[in-house]
Amino acid sequence: MSARVTLDGRVVVVTGAGNGIGRAHALSLAERGAAVVVNDLGGTVDGSGSSGAAEQVVAEIRAAGGTAVASTDSVATAEGGANLVRRAVDAYGRLDAVIHNAGILRDRTLAKMGDDDVAAVLDVHLAGAFHVLRPAWPHLVERGYGRIVLTSSSSGLFGNFGQANYGAAKAGLIGLMNVLALEGARHGILVNAIAPTAATRMTENLLGDLADRFDPRHVAAVATYLASERCRINRHILTVGGGRVGRIFLGVTPGWYGGPAPATPDDIDGSIDDICRLDDFVVPDSGADEVTLIQRVLAGPPGPAA
Repeated sequence: MSARVTLDGRVVVVTGAGNGIGRAHALSLAERGAAVVVNDLGGTVDGSGSSGAAEQVVAEIRAAGGTAVASTDSVATAEGGANLVRRAVDAYGRLDAVIHNAGILRDRTLAKMGDDDVAAVLDVHLAGAFHVLRPAWPHLVERGYGRIVLTSSSSGLFGNFGQANYGAAKAGLIGLMNVLALEGARHGILVNAIAPTAATRMTENLLGDLADRFDPRHVAAVATYLASERCRINRHILTVGGGRVGRIFLGVTPGWYGGPAPATPDDIDGSIDDICRLDDFVVPDSGADEVTLIQRVLAGPPGPAA
């Protein structure tokens, strides 16, 4: 049976593709027919140093009969992001999808975190997305088609001790996804995110006896789908690891309404349980949807039928 998800003729940029999850993305995309731009500075987990990781992945893809070129530009700078996009267009004449996977770790508690620990992590994860997507965006708009996959994390969505810098960057990518999904929809550009768990250099010694179950290829299957024309979902966060795939979403409870007069702190204290009840919720499609919910409450229940 022929594969339903193919990327024949598509050009995909993958940042942080020299190792781990990014490498799995690149191999999977190439296997499904994409021309892949394998971007990786080749540094260690904390972002220092460099190696030939991108070139090694390109060699693997070509040895398997696929198409790929390497990029060692740093997405931590606007210049590096622009060079990366230019590399794709110069090599293949087009760009169809971007998977932003590049990341580093500088784990420390807030009390011990230095300025560089904050800046370096934000520059790669969050600013890096802007550095690549801003020059990529006009190419996608011109073609009237695009797929963007951002890499978030449970550390940002739910929290993880000692990762304030990393968690803030990963949560910031969800804000970026929410806005770009709205801006891109009219141009045929879909924007989604994954929150992956896999056995990589970043999770070494964290997954215990089940580490061998967290093959990065589980994550790559989801990213490949999201980067393909078969993908029709927009503004979704998919959590994936160990063969399990689910959806993470932000919801809003009905809350509490105290009337037209401004509430007092005592009113909030007395109503906090109603405000935070989780037995009912909605999932807005945009910030405007939440404003609509508030307006409905302020307008009150509909009057009796005439």
